[in-house]
Amino acid sequence: MKVTVERAALLKSLGHVHRVVERRNTIPILANVLIRAEEAKLALKATDLDVEVIETVAAEVGPAGATTVPAHMIYDIVRKLPEGTQILLEASGDRASLALRAGRSRFALQTLPESDFPDLAAGEMTHKFALAAKDLKRLIDKTQFAISTEETRYYLNGIYLHTAGNAPSTVLRAVATDGHRLAQIDLPAPEGAAGMPGIIVPRKTVGEVQRLIEDGETQVEIELSPTKIRFKLGDVVLTSKLIDGTFPDYARVIPLGNDKQLAVDKGDFAAAVDRVSTVSSERGRAVKLALSGSKLTLSVTNPDSGSATEELEVEYAAEPLDIGFNSRYLLDITAQIEGETAVLKLADPGSPTLIEDRDAKDALYVLMPMRV
Repeated sequence: MKVTVERAALLKSLGHVHRVVERRNTIPILANVLIRAEEAKLALKATDLDVEVIETVAAEVGPAGATTVPAHMIYDIVRKLPEGTQILLEASGDRASLALRAGRSRFALQTLPESDFPDLAAGEMTHKFALAAKDLKRLIDKTQFAISTEETRYYLNGIYLHTAGNAPSTVLRAVATDGHRLAQIDLPAPEGAAGMPGIIVPRKTVGEVQRLIEDGETQVEIELSPTKIRFKLGDVVLTSKLIDGTFPDYARVIPLGNDKQLAVDKGDFAAAVDRVSTVSSERGRAVKLALSGSKLTLSVTNPDSGSATEELEVEYAAEPLDIGFNSRYLLDITAQIEGETAVLKLADPGSPTLIEDRDAKDALYVLMPMRV
């Protein structure tokens, strides 16, 4: 195998594929990236047996061939080479090494045979549709923060993607929850999504797809089955296993009868929560919201370090109410509000609160209160 490739193109592709390779591997071949050169292009492939990323770049090839080299090492080498250099990769079948030459630099990297590299057999995909990259990014951005990190509740370790509603107003809905908060966002269902199975896309896959979206105007092709999902973004193809579990009936958590409505300037509210929570304990993080007329008093009391209060002018016409929340969770949700006004629909100090964006009706958030 002999291939010449631009440093910038190789670095960008290695940047995409090497991220799925785990730093610690009990199976040596999984620490490697598969390099295949054929017909004026170089294909790079990496996997952790749950997620697989393949990307192709233009290159001068002659003769064709394939091998595997340590993923993080080749990425670091290419990253440290001077900009604008041409990189020559050369491997012969009888030697277990890959020669990398660029300018005055020479490297010989140990290889493992291409035949040992695993393939994430995707099987037949039952549904196929396309989304604008910016729409897919928005689905992820608005829900990703609420994905659970508790491994015991593995069925919450991802985003639940499914269709909801009836034609012609069917939506593609993304939901994530960790039991303390819930995020839900809808998009008009793209053509081909009707009848798709409800699937749980794992946290790692969600993060990789989010990083791969560099241009919001491009189209992302999505293919899925009950067990796998595949994203095609330009020259990159990411295939992933899905979480094999049942997502809970999230609709039961979304409160419908919360009649106390609080409207607050998102920026002022987030800044005030951030300020008063400075004195909160790492463990507690509780901030108390005391509502009375058009005045909201935020307060934090920490027996170990002191207390803080701040007042805000708000729109609120219901009877006075005191309720507590985890300040970090409040900040995570307000960060998702696109407009200037956040609307909190409250019931009582022990019931979940519904938080909406006054300007964006396609997203909603639920937050469980804390005792304060």
